[in-house]
Amino acid sequence: MVSASKEMAVYCFDTLVAHYTGDVIPTPDFEEGNYPLFVTWKKVVNGGEPRLRGCIGTLEARCLITGFKDYALTSALRDRRFPPIQAREIPFLECTVSILTDYESAANYLDWEIGKHGMILEFTDPDNLRRSATYLPEVSAQEGWTKVETVDSLVRKAGFMGPITESLRRRFRITRYQSSLYTMHYSDYVAYLKRTRGIIPLLTLKC
Repeated sequence: MVSASKEMAVYCFDTLVAHYTGDVIPTPDFEEGNYPLFVTWKKVVNGGEPRLRGCIGTLEARCLITGFKDYALTSALRDRRFPPIQAREIPFLECTVSILTDYESAANYLDWEIGKHGMILEFTDPDNLRRSATYLPEVSAQEGWTKVETVDSLVRKAGFMGPITESLRRRFRITRYQSSLYTMHYSDYVAYLKRTRGIIPLLTLKC
């Protein structure tokens, strides 16, 4: 089974940098395969806590090479919750690549473990609208949420703003999953390029 790796994070940075420089994206240094995947960008300023700048992926299996190329840009530029990432922000970014595995149907909305499982929440609201949303496994632990807080936050993420009752929670359909992930800051990306390619990204010279 393939795990998220440094080379995958490098490829995402390569893709985003090339978007602004017009350079050819180097051939990725990891094996092909088909898995669900996500790309998450966060911004770190003045040593503060990383702030989310984009997180988009697919719950369906995709070729890792084309998938990371597509979602590196989609997450950075087309996450509707945030303005597109600008070139001047890249030196402050960290990238997390995630590969999703072990999909299982949960017995109920509490049948998962914080920090171990991500989840896909599906339900039909009182107006008979079908809704769904997902959180990656690290989200609940990073936010310090309980299981109920996590599930209720997912309900809001799915767009339902009505009352969240126990009766509604019992109707939730939960698919839990696990993931492997790798996080790289831009400074580590630059160090990787110096060590393996003997170059410094042009964006570094501009900043």
